[in-house]
Amino acid sequence: DENLLKLDILGHDIPQMLRHLRDMTNIDPLNIDLTDRKVLSIFNGIEALDIKEPDYRFVHGTYAIPEFGASFVRQMLDDTKPGKFADLVRISGFSHGTDVWLNNAQEYIRAGVATMREAISTRDDIMNYLILKGLDNSKAFKIMEIVRKGKVLSDEQIENMKSHDVPDWYIDSCNKIKYMFPRAHAAAYTMMSFRMAWYKVYYPQEFYASYFTTKVADFDADTILKGSKAIIDRMDDINNRWQNASPKEKDQITVLEVAYEMYSRGYEFAPPRLGKSHANRFWVDDKKVRLSFNAIEGVGESAARTFAEAYEEKPFTTIE
Repeated sequence: DENLLKLDILGHDIPQMLRHLRDMTNIDPLNIDLTDRKVLSIFNGIEALDIKEPDYRFVHGTYAIPEFGASFVRQMLDDTKPGKFADLVRISGFSHGTDVWLNNAQEYIRAGVATMREAISTRDDIMNYLILKGLDNSKAFKIMEIVRKGKVLSDEQIENMKSHDVPDWYIDSCNKIKYMFPRAHAAAYTMMSFRMAWYKVYYPQEFYASYFTTKVADFDADTILKGSKAIIDRMDDINNRWQNASPKEKDQITVLEVAYEMYSRGYEFAPPRLGKSHANRFWVDDKKVRLSFNAIEGVGESAARTFAEAYEEKPFTTIE
């Protein structure tokens, strides 16, 4: 009764997706090369995706890559042009902090005051940088702790930093920050994301199958199975009335974008089919991404499972 143990047990799609990918490809994600240049290239463009659609709309290759697919982070990629894995870790730090990127690092980078590798990204950056500048280890640590908690530096700490040639922009940057990631957390997220990107480049159909499995609630099967043209029309319709679009329609946009990308790479979907589809998992069948039963409008997870299990027990002989 004298101890309170708090467990932050957070839901996370990536481990589930990586497990699906391992099962489908027999390739262990833990053995993937985190320095693969072709995989790294999709964080800067679409060349590695081998797009077949001549009028393809998108210029980013990170759609459906966890932590790097959102429009906010795609803009970061445009601003920073990451050249190696460590740069992606920095971007993860930027994107998960509060007032670390917007109104802060982004402005210094765009103005040429600092490079991406000089701007503050994670907590550790501050302590390590100040120690390299000659500050006492303990004082460098205390400054880092004050900044990452969103507090303002004291006059004494600012004087100490200035006396060790810490530039004014760096001190100003520290005072703007409200919350920061530790670098190890950013590195762990980036490793998971890079592994997903590896499958996207080398096992695209399996990648899309695992992605849509986790996004089935927002999967508009009626539209997506009609092909690229129907998807584009649907995206344009939702975007044109964005202010009046329902939350569900807005959530569908991300899935529609990924489906459009998949079609544009030359891959196709296959509708749900008895004896072929899984209850709750998309998978690759006959060189197409086969929909699960719960991708059908109105078929929930438990109903889909019951349906699949009944067919395994004995194939249906009539519609009834």
